[in-house]
Amino acid sequence: MIPSDIRLQFPILDTQVHGRPLVYLDNAATTQKPLRVIEALDDYYRRLNSNIHRGTHHLAIAATERYEEVRRQVQQFIHARHSHEIVFTRGTTESINLVASSFSKRYFSGDDEVIVSGMEHHSDIVPWQLAGARLRPIPFSDEGVLDLDAFETLFSERTRIVAVNHVSNTLGTVNPVADIVRIAHGHGVPVLVDGAQAISHMPVDVQSLGCDFYCFSGHKMYGPMGVGVMYGREEMLAGLPPYQGGGEMIENVTFENTTYNQLPFKFEAGTPSVGDVIALGEAIAFMQELGVDAIASCEDELLRYATSMISQLPGIRLFGTAPRKTSVLSFLVGDAHPYDVGTLLDQLGIAVRTGHHCTQPIMDRYGIPGTVRASFAVYNTLDEIDRFVGALQRVIPMLQ
Repeated sequence: MIPSDIRLQFPILDTQVHGRPLVYLDNAATTQKPLRVIEALDDYYRRLNSNIHRGTHHLAIAATERYEEVRRQVQQFIHARHSHEIVFTRGTTESINLVASSFSKRYFSGDDEVIVSGMEHHSDIVPWQLAGARLRPIPFSDEGVLDLDAFETLFSERTRIVAVNHVSNTLGTVNPVADIVRIAHGHGVPVLVDGAQAISHMPVDVQSLGCDFYCFSGHKMYGPMGVGVMYGREEMLAGLPPYQGGGEMIENVTFENTTYNQLPFKFEAGTPSVGDVIALGEAIAFMQELGVDAIASCEDELLRYATSMISQLPGIRLFGTAPRKTSVLSFLVGDAHPYDVGTLLDQLGIAVRTGHHCTQPIMDRYGIPGTVRASFAVYNTLDEIDRFVGALQRVIPMLQ
């Protein structure tokens, strides 16, 4: 059960926008932060600020212990086998770029192919193109469901890796990752999962999924911006070259040759965002105390209610109606441009996202310029959805 006073933990929700109470429905872009996360950042810089590892003084030791404690916390949260399978990055984008860069250096040899879903975020498209791969997209239905039969036909002797999102940031579809992994592994092909939109909405067990890599961001799960995670199976990480060079990722350096540090430090060059990692630990603790299943149930109720209410409005076109989805509602109001809808809603205190959401291939698939996207988090309420729908009722006549 989600506490009724949970909103008190999020001071930004008291904000007034154009003289109206803020209704924040842009959670797929970034979630707001509970006080414990904000205070953890403040506390680190007030009492613990020090560079980690190798230092022998008190602050360095204390900061290192807390940092590595969060690594173990992440391991347990996503059910990885080992803490050294957890690599800290700046976010999902850097995590995927890390894998694409290191994996391509190790396994690409020219004329390489990467299978992606047709609903990927640009961050799971462009890095593979930069690595020189030809992308083969898995098609999806009008409802936003991947075609696994078509997926089976995309493999060839040139297929190097499959890269798919766990949840579509635009359509809300929960993709059948375990099935995708099973099929890919049957062809001897590893799988990377973009978990940015899944990690705050559902339990994640990387061993149960069977994936080889799983990437996500702290700021999508009530943590700070500037920190993320790249999980990689030990066997995969051990065979990959480093992504960046510098301090921490080395074992020994001479002008003739360098040898690299053990996992996970081989992939963590330079000074990390120590305070952000510590605050990420608080965000995970926040989610665990609420219960990830309880969060999922709460958000599912919000999504079902919002879908029912908005569907009754004239001229609404919904995109993403898969049977299994998370708390994302993408829509258009007739032929009105999504920016116009978003701007008018903002004047009424409603924060939504508009545009292509870094998923231009999805928009091309539907033949539209973008959508209006309302996305829900555990602190949203049914009353806020009523206010959102009421605002739409005011906006729709203005756009006709």
